Amino acid sequence: MTDTLRTGRSHPHPEPISGASYSAAELMPGNRRVALLDQRLLPTIERYELISRCSDVATAIKTMVVRGAPAIGVTAAYGLVLAAGEAQGTADFMAHMRAAAAELLATRPTASNLAHAVRAMLALAETIRDESVSDRCTRLADAAREYHAADVAACKRMGELGARAMPDEGVILTHCNAGALATGGYGSALGVIRAARAAGKRVRVIACETRPLLQGARLTAWELSRDLIPVTIITDSMVAQLMRKGGVHACVVGADRIARSGDVANKIGTYSIACLAKAHQIPFDVAAPWSTVDLACVDGTFIPIEERDPREVTHPSHGDTTLSIAPEGVTAMNPAFDVTPASLIRAIYTERGVVSPVGPEALAKLALLGS
Repeated sequence: MTDTLRTGRSHPHPEPISGASYSAAELMPGNRRVALLDQRLLPTIERYELISRCSDVATAIKTMVVRGAPAIGVTAAYGLVLAAGEAQGTADFMAHMRAAAAELLATRPTASNLAHAVRAMLALAETIRDESVSDRCTRLADAAREYHAADVAACKRMGELGARAMPDEGVILTHCNAGALATGGYGSALGVIRAARAAGKRVRVIACETRPLLQGARLTAWELSRDLIPVTIITDSMVAQLMRKGGVHACVVGADRIARSGDVANKIGTYSIACLAKAHQIPFDVAAPWSTVDLACVDGTFIPIEERDPREVTHPSHGDTTLSIAPEGVTAMNPAFDVTPASLIRAIYTERGVVSPVGPEALAKLALLGS
């Protein structure tokens, strides 16, 4: 069951872990509902969906109610809390949990954080399988909230590290949305920008619109404008000309998966920006929590790239409005992500430290910090 709650600027959760007046996902008190801010409706409508079934959480991830790799991981963790509650009276608790996990994992194959969160929750479920239904739900809810809080802390730490490398004054270009809406709170790439502003750096932001779903125009601009951070939207095709004219001083983006080689999968269009940054001698950085790093993935060629519905390109929609912009019968390509080679990236900022130069050796050293 899903309830819709129109909230204006009021948050349905009394104490959101995000630490902000809005958040992508929160587990409501009582552990029976997950509040998801419907990002498909922003910036015009701020509406939360209150979801009580794990299968509906999976649908929400698949249909982009919630998006952004870290936020997807947090949401999946909360979905498995709901699954544990649904397991009451089920003979095989772990069979139920594994089925719920499989449904969640099938939603967005590129995001590494999704599998990271699901594995952690399933491992805990295995250890508490013989406890009462109530105790299982409480233990899993506590773990999911800890996972959420750890992501917020990670964003603030990587923001602090990345801010040091940002110019004291100038324009930072970002692509897609890697802010509080895409994470547990604060943001990865936008966390770097927020931390730079907090440190007194006079930076302004260029947000690429990010076709076809316009996460930059709709979400990044919405977040930054709420924080009174100067932001200008450009179409994706304007990047080269803007860089040629000296209008960009640094680039920072988020990531959905980072391979052992340092290759980074991010929203489609990121690779183009990295190539242009290299051509114009502009630093190109990535900010992502360690849960985005997939050391089992050798390099970018092994990162699965999600192919989405071509109608997102030919029939863009917002709310109840759909616009046809292509002739009937003409299809479109719609890969959701591309891969930026490590050689184009100056640094990757994680909560464990800075990866620079970007490559397997630096990632391996940070991996040891968690062993």
